[in-house]
Amino acid sequence: MRNFAYVSAGAVDEAIELLGQDGATRPLAGGTDLLPLMKEEAAAPARLVDIKRVAELDSGIQETADSLTLGALTRLADIEEHPLLRQRYTAVAEAAGVAATPQLRNMATLGGNLLQRPRCWYFRSPQFHCWLKGGASCPAREGENRLHALFGGGPCYAAHPSDLATALLALDASVHLKGRAGERTVALAEFFALPEDGRRVETTLLPDELALRLHLPAPAPGTRSVYLKAMDRKTWAFALVSVAAVVRLDGNRITGARVVLGGVAPIPWRAPAAERALVGAEPGPEVFKRASEAALTAARPLQHNAYKAPLVGALLQRALSTLAPRASG
Repeated sequence: MRNFAYVSAGAVDEAIELLGQDGATRPLAGGTDLLPLMKEEAAAPARLVDIKRVAELDSGIQETADSLTLGALTRLADIEEHPLLRQRYTAVAEAAGVAATPQLRNMATLGGNLLQRPRCWYFRSPQFHCWLKGGASCPAREGENRLHALFGGGPCYAAHPSDLATALLALDASVHLKGRAGERTVALAEFFALPEDGRRVETTLLPDELALRLHLPAPAPGTRSVYLKAMDRKTWAFALVSVAAVVRLDGNRITGARVVLGGVAPIPWRAPAAERALVGAEPGPEVFKRASEAALTAARPLQHNAYKAPLVGALLQRALSTLAPRASG
């Protein structure tokens, strides 16, 4: 790890002023991803700004008439255990509950979880100057890529690691940001963006911006959600594949659907073709099978990760059956 300066901020505006616009200063909250990145030399900020004591980054979970607000410093453990999230935003609570270990969930923050970087071994290794770190190409494309992207790959083929991001996107969350230019609210569908030249990160967050809080719109009546995750081992691992599914039922008809896949693209990957296969249909095994096939039409497996495609299909069918058990029997 390279030497760095450390300063503690007492207010959001102070933290933003310290961050600057050159990317040489990074905010520090739980540190469960940033510090390992620094040890692996995948990140080398000249200065860290501790934001854990910034009052405006309230870590509470608050319900309003039309939404639920979660402060950026909310711990994953609090999200996992919150009764309203478990009841009305089930996929979010389930995603928090399978993220990392209990010890890490007691430290890791919501904002940090959304902003965590890929677990790609090429990106994390100081021996490789991959495209995401400013290099010319992605060694995973022709290299060891069993954990890498099925969708959206190129120039980077890493898979996004966040469980919460997948579930929050499925439930149409937005994030409120503040920087030197002012404040803005961005839908997660726009906040996450495939890396490109000039922006080799997975979000549209500016270097001098902080994520203040997230908003979850109140689900419509008849809405159900679930988050399922397939891992190399039973617990405490990153997703090989994950599925966040949300359906709205009116009687025995699906009137709304959102499907987001995790572990298969550089960002959480929405599957609109699967959603179209569901909306208007009566839930059942054949409909769920068609939706899973539709979700995979754009998949482009690499040499070693083709196994992810049938895993996506099976996990999505299982998720949908969980949401409509009587019709799927």
